This record gives sequence, C-alpha cells and structure tokens, in this order.
Amino acid sequence: MPDEIDDSFLALPLARLADAALSRARDRGARYAALRVQRVRSGRTVVYDGALRASEEETETGLAVRVLHRGAWGFAAVPELTPESAARACDDALALARACADVGGMPVALAPEPAYAAVTWTSPYRINPFDVPDSERAELLSHWCARLLAHDSVAHVLARASAAQENTYYADLGGTSVTQQRVRVHPQVLAVGRHPRDGGTQTLRTVAPPVARGWEYLHGEGWDWAGELAGLPAHLAEKVQAPPARPGRYDLVIDPSQLWLTIHESVGHATEYDRALGQEMSYAGGTFATPESAGRLRYGSALMTVDADRSAAHGLATVGFDDEGVAAQSWPLIEEGVLVGFQHDRASAAQAGLPRSSGCAYAESYRHTPMARMPNVSLRPAVDGPDTAALIAGVTDGFYLAGSDSWSIDMRRRQFQFTAQRWHRIRNGRLAGQVSGAAYQAETTAFWSSLCGLGGEGTWLLSGADMCGKGQPVQASATSHGCPAAVFRGIDVVDTGGRDG
Repeated sequence: MPDEIDDSFLALPLARLADAALSRARDRGARYAALRVQRVRSGRTVVYDGALRASEEETETGLAVRVLHRGAWGFAAVPELTPESAARACDDALALARACADVGGMPVALAPEPAYAAVTWTSPYRINPFDVPDSERAELLSHWCARLLAHDSVAHVLARASAAQENTYYADLGGTSVTQQRVRVHPQVLAVGRHPRDGGTQTLRTVAPPVARGWEYLHGEGWDWAGELAGLPAHLAEKVQAPPARPGRYDLVIDPSQLWLTIHESVGHATEYDRALGQEMSYAGGTFATPESAGRLRYGSALMTVDADRSAAHGLATVGFDDEGVAAQSWPLIEEGVLVGFQHDRASAAQAGLPRSSGCAYAESYRHTPMARMPNVSLRPAVDGPDTAALIAGVTDGFYLAGSDSWSIDMRRRQFQFTAQRWHRIRNGRLAGQVSGAAYQAETTAFWSSLCGLGGEGTWLLSGADMCGKGQPVQASATSHGCPAAVFRGIDVVDTGGRDG
C-alpha cells in the first residue's frame, strides 16, 4: 500500500494558498474560513466483445474558499492555484456571505471540532490504477470478454473499468491542515444472452462492487473474479429462458449484492438530517424520519442494527477527515430496530444540539461547496449466524434474489419497488429455477419490520454505489453498504411484464 501522498500534488503551493486565503478571511473578521485544494483524476476503459471501445482520462484541479461571516455561508472557487487567486476567492466568498446575511434567515452555527495540524491520510491500496498502462487495462478486460464469449449462452459482452484518485488539501482558521488521497475502482462486466427460439434477450451483470482499492482488485485481491465469470454463463442461460414471475406474497432471501441498494435508498438517504429538515424536497426528496423521531421511531424488527461509518476498510465513503476538517468516526443509526441517530455536518449537528459533527461534509470537486453526504451505512450480521444455504433451507415458498437492478422510491422514502439481476424460485427450502420480470414492493418500516432472519459474518459483503447524486446543483459521491444475506417475511412480488434486460 502506498503510504505517501502523490508527489505532484504535494508540489502545489498548498501552504501559500492557505496563508493567502485564511489571512484575508481573518483580517475581514470571518468566524470560520477554510481553503480546499482538490484534484480529481478519473479514467475509464471500455471493451466490447473483446475490442477496445474507449480509453479516456481527465484531471480537474482547483481551489475553493468557504467562509462563515455574519451568520451566513459564502463560497467561491477558481481553477488558478496562486496566492492572489486564493485571496480573491476569499473576497468573493465574503461578499456572497454578506449578501446572504442581508437577506436574513436563521444564523448558521457550527459544532466544535478539535484542530488537527499537518495530518496526512491515504486510503488502502497496493497498485494505483493510473500507474497501469492503457494496454494492460484493455488486455485484461478483453480476456474477460473472451472467457465469456466462449460459451454458447453468451452473445455479447461489455467489460469496463473506471477508476478515480482524489487528492484534497484542507486548511481552516481553527488550525487544522489535512492532506488526503483516496483511490477507488469499479470494474463491471455485462453479458447479453439471446433466447434460442424467439430471439428475446436478457442481460446479466457481475455483482462485484466498486471498492476503495487499487488495480490489484481486478487481479482477485478482494474478489473472486475467476469464480464469478465462470458461473455467469450458466446463470444467464437460465435467465434467458426463465418464465414470468407469478405475483403474490412471498418470503424473500435477499443476497447482500442486492440488499445494499435497498439499504442505500430506504435507510441511508432517509437518515440524512438535512432531509429530515425538509431541505432536499425540491430535488431528491425528504424523509419520513423527523428530528423528533430519534429514539422513538420503530424502523424495523429487533434484528435490524445499522451503523454509519466513515472509517470502514475499503469503504467508498471512507476518509481520514471530511471537508469541514472533522475526523472520521462511526456511530449507530438504528439499534435493534429503533432509529437512534442521523447523519450530520457541523451546521446540522449544532442545529440538533449535538456536541460534534459526525463528519459527513463532502464536495464532489473544488467547484462545489461541501454538503452533508452519506457515509458508509451497513446492516450488522447475526453473531454466529447461518450461511445463505441455511437461510434458503428455512423458506418454504419464496425467492432468492441476487444482484442490484432498477429501483423506485417516493419523495418521503416510504413506498418503494426494487428489482434484482436474478430471481431464483425457492420451493421447500430448495432453489427451483429462475423467473423473469419480477419486482418486490413495500413500505420502508413494514419491510424492515418483516426482517426475520440474518446471515452470519460469512455472508456479509461490502457493496455500494460510486455515483450517488444529491443537491442543486447536483453532486455525485461514492458510498458503501455492507450487509449479510437476510430473510424478509411476506413481501409483495409483482410481475413487471418485461423480459429484456
């Protein structure tokens, strides 16, 4: 694992930029001021049926100054990395704060946070994906395509791998200065199968999650790529000829490769405190969980304990410090089915009367102001719990679901519908073939209250999303969700009527 920040980022005039912006803010009487220099490097490689279709890379670098002045926020960002531009950005941020203060509104207060001077942090990885030659990336993906195309059940294969490296320098008036480097990768393979008689198509994707690792992940460190690719053609062949689902109420055994998305939408977003205050209603929706419901709302069964974590190993939302200089930490959101906490930045923590932020401030790039973003949110497994086969054996009439797919949820995070890559029929404790075109529907608290079985640690998987959107203008962030296999009793299953995809 590289234990040093990229030399080319450290070569930037970080300390001089901070001094120029923060001294200007101090002289103008800002209560809080922070400089953030951010460089985001991103790239992707796409191979279709073994042929290279795309290989691209881009880097975006700039600085931002955020101030709290006269009880209002001000923000400005510029791509030029000079002390003069940093001071000018500070002036612009102060001018915006004064204009916002003149409009009125509730003054912003910030929860306190200790100072952390000259700290560095890097995410754990061994091989930086940007050190891997383009030809080597394409060769590996082409090899994956060839393995799958050798099977009669596979008509076409799309293989792609994306990667990102984030470097951030943060310094504020409180004395904190932090330099960080995060690396993540997301490989994915999609296979297309065609029905041998009617020509109808179905697709099947790998369920390997995006992770905060390096290129070693694609060589089997952290995931059994050989095993998943070997099993994919048989699953696809069965899916192509699967009969339609029969609607009804069934018991569901949900694999973590699918359940993570339900956690993301019905728990992760629902416990963001800004949504609880109604601040996202105009775009991504609010939540049924109100600030007053902490400690009282029955979210699910007693088996449901969910933690928020900014420090999970290889988590997509894992950092050393957030974009307000708050050190990473973990905390409970739901304990034995009862809502006990929310996700906070420094402003919402102060508004809630908490002594400290939970460290959820994040900005997609230097051009964006930090906002409260989801940490890693995970469902705990059962201590000494069963394996997935044992969970399936306990179901008489139901389905086993694997792989996330489409979803829909209402503006209050209550009513939802989710599909899966694979729906396997369960009869008398045994898998009995796949069905197609199925989805499950439920209300959030009713769904989680139906949780009646949890797998053990051996079934637990850290999955997640590397493109979660929120805010206006919209920002993307990455977050992971760990969970075990789980059993839900009496869930409505519908036939969506579709076969393709």
